[in-house]
Amino acid sequence: MSVLKDKNILLGITAGIAAYKSASLVRLFIKAGASVKVVMTPASKDFITPLTLSTLSKNPVYSSFVDEEDDNQVWNNHVDLGLWADYFVIAPATANTMAKMANGVCDNILLATYLSAKCPVYFAPAMDLDMYKHQSTKTSFEKLISFGDKMIPAGTGELASGLVGEGRMAEPEDIIAFIENDILDQLPLRGKMILITAGPTYEAIDPVRFIGNHSSGKMGFEIAYAAANLGAEVTLVTGPTHQKINHSLVAVKPVVSAEEMYNEVHEHYNTSDIAILSAAVADYKPKIVAQQKIKKKESTFSIELEKTKDILKSLGEIKTNQFLVGFALETDNELEHAKGKLKSKNLDLIVLNSLRDKGAGFGVSTNKVTFITASNEVIHQELKSKSEVAKDLMKQIIKQSNA
Repeated sequence: MSVLKDKNILLGITAGIAAYKSASLVRLFIKAGASVKVVMTPASKDFITPLTLSTLSKNPVYSSFVDEEDDNQVWNNHVDLGLWADYFVIAPATANTMAKMANGVCDNILLATYLSAKCPVYFAPAMDLDMYKHQSTKTSFEKLISFGDKMIPAGTGELASGLVGEGRMAEPEDIIAFIENDILDQLPLRGKMILITAGPTYEAIDPVRFIGNHSSGKMGFEIAYAAANLGAEVTLVTGPTHQKINHSLVAVKPVVSAEEMYNEVHEHYNTSDIAILSAAVADYKPKIVAQQKIKKKESTFSIELEKTKDILKSLGEIKTNQFLVGFALETDNELEHAKGKLKSKNLDLIVLNSLRDKGAGFGVSTNKVTFITASNEVIHQELKSKSEVAKDLMKQIIKQSNA
């Protein structure tokens, strides 16, 4: 999944021949999961039609402050457009438009929107070779970059004039890649490896039956999603669950039993910077697993159980530089038990759940947690969606670990 998923992209199009590539650019933004609106300079409509762009973006296209063909004219609010956008991408950016941007000239809706926008701005220059090399164009580049705008370098190739050289607008795929990489580079967990466990484990009694619990895995999946959205490369070790995740930075490792989860976690732990163990691992498993289905014969039936390996404790024992996070689901003396687990398992942070809190625990979309740090700081959280809890957890980890 692209980091552009669910983002609002405002695409500005100016009057250059490269405007024909804007149709492909809109489609690629949509494919990445973004919402797209298009704002054009009036002259750019000579190169590509608003109808094409509105069809592809599924949104109206803006090229003037009012629709002159509408008897009930409504002002196209450039301020609202600028506030709507998470990212403003101007491609192609002609020498004329860049000079106006650099000097605060505001004679069309695209420029008015640019001056109003509060979001990051990317611009992809497109012009002929001599124009690209002219000192006035270089000055525009320098001024725009000094404003904090990001320049997507032009490529070298055949130009509209027939000349071959620098000034060709970057290809739509390269523009998308440039923006994605730039966003990722600014994320606080970029380059970090995070190991997360989720879901229940199933401990076999026979080929048909098992011992398990009601964990849905949703909390762990939300944590994985939140970590990946902050730039981390995530290994998600999950027990049986119906949860799904589609993110390019998340590698899912499905397991069934506590033993399988133990082995998979230890395979990845040494290369992890952060480990978050949110899975509801079975504490006990049948000592002997029947090879055939056990027949119903007696009125009572006993199973001898033995402890499973304590995954969290085993990681605490071999911890070097990893930041280790555990979860505690308690029903009584919650803080006392959680603090004991924090210390005995050598954790940096523990997330306490209480089944006595309404809206917390298994099988619901919300959770109410308390963070307890290694320095015994207790941070109570309100009831929130598991998605918001996951974001809060990542903020706390970043704060403590200086990730």
